Amino acid sequence: MNTKLKTLLLATAAVGAWAASTSSHAVPAFARQVGMACTSCHFQKYPALNAFGRSFKANGYTLMGAQAKIEGEHFSLPAQLNASIYTKIRYQKTNGTEVVGTRTTNSGELQFPDEFALLLGGRVTENIGFLIEGQLGANIQSNPAASPGGVLAGFKIPMMFDMGGVKAGVIPFTTDGLGASYGFELLSTGAVRNIRVNEHGGDISAQQYIGTGAAASGFALVIADPSWYVNLTKYSPTHAATANGLEGVSPTANYLRAAYMPNWGGWDMGMGFQSWTGTASDGVPLTPGKDYKAVAFDLQAQGEVAGMPLGVYFTHGKAKGTPVGAIIANGFNGLPNDVKATTITAELGVSHNPHVTLLAAYRKGDNGQAAGAFNGTAVAGLPQMNGDNAFTFGLNYKIAQNVGLHLTHSKYSGSAYNTVSAADCATIAAALPAVAAPARCDGGTGNALTTFMLSAGF
Repeated sequence: MNTKLKTLLLATAAVGAWAASTSSHAVPAFARQVGMACTSCHFQKYPALNAFGRSFKANGYTLMGAQAKIEGEHFSLPAQLNASIYTKIRYQKTNGTEVVGTRTTNSGELQFPDEFALLLGGRVTENIGFLIEGQLGANIQSNPAASPGGVLAGFKIPMMFDMGGVKAGVIPFTTDGLGASYGFELLSTGAVRNIRVNEHGGDISAQQYIGTGAAASGFALVIADPSWYVNLTKYSPTHAATANGLEGVSPTANYLRAAYMPNWGGWDMGMGFQSWTGTASDGVPLTPGKDYKAVAFDLQAQGEVAGMPLGVYFTHGKAKGTPVGAIIANGFNGLPNDVKATTITAELGVSHNPHVTLLAAYRKGDNGQAAGAFNGTAVAGLPQMNGDNAFTFGLNYKIAQNVGLHLTHSKYSGSAYNTVSAADCATIAAALPAVAAPARCDGGTGNALTTFMLSAGF
């Protein structure tokens, strides 16, 4: 395999690790504001939301507890700025072939910290709130092309008002990697990347598998009731919070989300759909931009079985393929074939003190790779490699409501992981020197991923 391909392989692995890591979960700043424990808003463990947590979010983070306020005419602000830190320390190991001189998770990788987020949030006034996520700056030494000013990972200002018994409003937002759904989302299926029940987001959530977690800036128009909500968002696939703050472009792509959340026989249910449509500029001048075409359906049920809390989460998503020769590509999928996945996940609380949960999940995925082609380019004689399935098992031990240990193992199968001859790998390297190789070629990440993680919010 040539040096250029190895370099790109490593870059792909690094981007994958970043994409799995840049997603904050708990926000202890909100616990301080409402004067309640984390379990008041979360089901089993964060980030899964319960009914009260959804209500707090639908009210734009403005609900107050016993915390003192500074008030006046058209003014109501907490007496102090509420802040918190969320961090994750991970060890990840994949079982692919190690390559001399190339650092990947195949050798085992300690990511310390995998994430370090400074979170500020809460009430601005009676009907307006905010959430800011700051992160570690870019590592210029390892990535000279990175901007040194990328400290702001996410920012939104919900403005939510009572309108005839429902909440309605607008939420301006920008995010470096959580997608258009970052503006407003209440379910815990991975519909937005930072609200998911397991660290291996693409293995337990179809929405994350098809690539909807990305940079986005725009405005979410929201109507929310305790039993349903609708979110219509206009956005661009860019993150406005760069060093000079001038990267945002006109929000012309569309995102539609609707969900119904009834309580059936003591079970807190949720079911909904998501649709991404429209064309938008990705910030590159004088280019036609990209189409954004994807759809997803999800379902969740949170309740108890034999006195033990159980959460069940189902997702299905598809990113439409880009026709061969199309001038405008699908921003979620540049391949001719659709990328799609269906997942089912269950998490059972098997012990209350100490609090321990067990998780099991299955994904049936199709990565869009056609026989005789790789990344949409014909490579004569190449076998089928689109099947991309995953079995995931997790063990979570909650040391405290805001501190947890998490062990997750995913085993992958399907034609994407079948043995490929050295000759086929060499053919791909020769025909496509500017793309990373399939997972089973030299230097790939194999067919298993194990993650051990400590998470803490304070």
